[in-house]
Amino acid sequence: MRVVKEAEERRNEILDAADELFGQKGFDGTSTNDILEKVGIARGTLYYHFKSKEDIMDALIERYNVRILQAAQEIAADKSIPVSERIIRVVMALNISGGSSKEIIELIHKPQNALMHQKIQKVIINGVTPILAGIIREGIEQGLFSTPYPYECMEMIVAYTNTVFDDDMVIMTNEERALRIQAFVYNAERLLGAESGSLACVTQMFGSGNGGSNE
Repeated sequence: MRVVKEAEERRNEILDAADELFGQKGFDGTSTNDILEKVGIARGTLYYHFKSKEDIMDALIERYNVRILQAAQEIAADKSIPVSERIIRVVMALNISGGSSKEIIELIHKPQNALMHQKIQKVIINGVTPILAGIIREGIEQGLFSTPYPYECMEMIVAYTNTVFDDDMVIMTNEERALRIQAFVYNAERLLGAESGSLACVTQMFGSGNGGSNE
């Protein structure tokens, strides 16, 4: 007897299978046939939900995006947390939200998943920047920061951290990484018009600040 499933349930089954296969074989190494066999569906069913393999990847990224940004937004909205701590927690949410985030990070850093990596970076820059800018505006009201460009400042900071502190983009020794972190905090304070040393706690975003990375 043929099993007929609700469209949303079937769609999620396809995404779950693709997520697992991309992690095992990479995006380029996974064929639509692989996905069909894993889910046990006909090609027409797959194309009813997704136009192409890249369409599946985009849907996966959107799923990661929703989970990550929802966690970041919840943190940003919690006024009981001090401004500086909220900044740290929002950025750290990119790595800790959801149970499979480590697998996601490992997946997108594989050479064969360069396109997925690029799309995730785009999501982070466009999605996280306005969340952080909102916190900075609160800090301006509280007298912690002084800048007429809260959004642009955070865009610069997010773009920098998303590239220079990405182990695939810039290869650094522990010593070089520690120096970059010091320079980052120094310049972030000046961009935001913050008191010198007031953002030293931001080094928590990078582990201990002594070279601990997400490698």
